[in-house]
Amino acid sequence: MTDRKLKTMLFVPATRPERIDKALVSGAGAVIVDLEDAVPPDAKAVARESLENFLMHHDGPGIYVRINGRGTDGFDSDVALCARHKQVAGIMLPKAESPEDIEAVSHAGKPVIPLIESARGLLALSAIAATPAVERLSYGGLDLSDDLGIEGNTEGAERILDQCRYQILVCSRAAGLLPPIDTVFPVFDDEQAVTARARRARNMGFAGMLCIHPRQIAAVQAGFAPDAHQVEWANKVMEAAQSGSGAFKVDGQMVDAPVIAMAKTILDRAQ
Repeated sequence: MTDRKLKTMLFVPATRPERIDKALVSGAGAVIVDLEDAVPPDAKAVARESLENFLMHHDGPGIYVRINGRGTDGFDSDVALCARHKQVAGIMLPKAESPEDIEAVSHAGKPVIPLIESARGLLALSAIAATPAVERLSYGGLDLSDDLGIEGNTEGAERILDQCRYQILVCSRAAGLLPPIDTVFPVFDDEQAVTARARRARNMGFAGMLCIHPRQIAAVQAGFAPDAHQVEWANKVMEAAQSGSGAFKVDGQMVDAPVIAMAKTILDRAQ
């Protein structure tokens, strides 16, 4: 499984294999080579061949591959490619709507990150999360908005997507998965906006965010990092906890086992 503290996953189009090595040293927690949305239909075969050639000569860090969805022409070829190469650390499956979709990928022997992008996927979320081979969950905000018939990037859409985030979080925790990853944010030239979006996802229990541009990485990492005052408070709690007594106070707040666990989580995220 991937790092529990993973904060950023950066997409790179499979049509631009020369960008993969650059992405691997960009500071992103993981790199996802995209065979789906970033590749036009008439370029799928060439993109797959380019990725295959890259993997044959790559001995560096593992990469994730977003394959084409189950039922598409390229699905079987994409899964076979991933199965052939140990450098593929995991598979991102778009438009996941059932456990059967996951099972159709699992024979590749790789961890799977299902992308929830439809109402059907939401309704099957609990079953999808409980399917063996699933590592963690994510979702495609724009595709999901489109499937639900709501206008993306509006206040109304965000309210609906917050409900989806809630479901994804609860199903992830119930299934014992790694914390979920938030959808892409289409802005990359406004660092404050990116950081604010990442912090909002952090506050909703998400561990990281999908990124579409290297310029988003630092801003997203900042958003998922605890604030300085949180780290200071957590250190105080852990120092006081060394006394071994039951409940105690820190900064006027009663501290017991759940609060100590929260402090540990904050310090873990700060690393």
